Amino acid sequence: MRIVVALGGNALLHRGERPDADVQEANIDRVTTAIAGLALEHEIVITHGNGPQIGLLAMESAADPALRASYPLDLLGAQTQGMIGSLLVRAMYDALPGRPIAALVTHTRVRADDPAFGTPTKFVGQVYPRKIAESLARTHGWHIAKDGTGWRRVVPSPSPERILETETIHGLLGSGVLVICAGGGGVPVTADQDTGALTGVEAVVDKDLTAALLAEDLKADFLLILTDVPCVYAGYGTHDAQPVLDATPDDLRRGDYPAGSMGPKAEAAARFVERTGALAAIGALDAAYEIVHGRSGTLVRRDLAAG
Repeated sequence: MRIVVALGGNALLHRGERPDADVQEANIDRVTTAIAGLALEHEIVITHGNGPQIGLLAMESAADPALRASYPLDLLGAQTQGMIGSLLVRAMYDALPGRPIAALVTHTRVRADDPAFGTPTKFVGQVYPRKIAESLARTHGWHIAKDGTGWRRVVPSPSPERILETETIHGLLGSGVLVICAGGGGVPVTADQDTGALTGVEAVVDKDLTAALLAEDLKADFLLILTDVPCVYAGYGTHDAQPVLDATPDDLRRGDYPAGSMGPKAEAAARFVERTGALAAIGALDAAYEIVHGRSGTLVRRDLAAG
């Protein structure tokens, strides 16, 4: 099968961990173990989140006295693609000797009038106590929102319209290359209606929605969304939480999952299945192989009766 794998941003930097380079390098082994088994049997495209990493770079940029202004999010997103892509390439080379692997800096076109620019929802950076988050928001002009027991910065997350390097990715796959692309949802850009000139925008595109669009355009057989929970839960975080092991797109949308966590994953899986009739699944990173083989996670398909 052709499988598009969407890794969560916390795959390399878990909640509560120090954002040091050696921590992320150590965590890459877990990612490699999870993906390598699939890559031996299937054609793999890897996408990844960048929430913790882009938040760290944004904080460093804002605090750098040598800069007149902080670097914009589109350029910081490109930096995270390079860093995380390099870590994944090196790890995959060791796990899959002889396999050609390439990490591609990818751009995602969005609409300049997307209403998401007026309603920031995408979490980036680390979790802070409320008072510290409010102080940072005042200092840097950030928007913040509650995330679990703490508070984090939120930024606009416009819907992906087109991945500009799709044909290049097609060509690499046709040559047998394992491709790492669309990191952090891709560098968000708008295109001038007259000239087509690209302009970066202050946003972070949701990587799961980008992965769904990429999987559709690549005619993938399976969209695999990996996160830090074993499956989708109805009533997550309550005493009545129940695992959802099989679902249709309508089932996922009726679940009304939070916009800052499971919501985009559920919507991405629903969109891909609706538009292609292929399969999607949501589950834990360590269970990637078992999810694809139907032994773990939440399987999403167009018609459960057909299964």
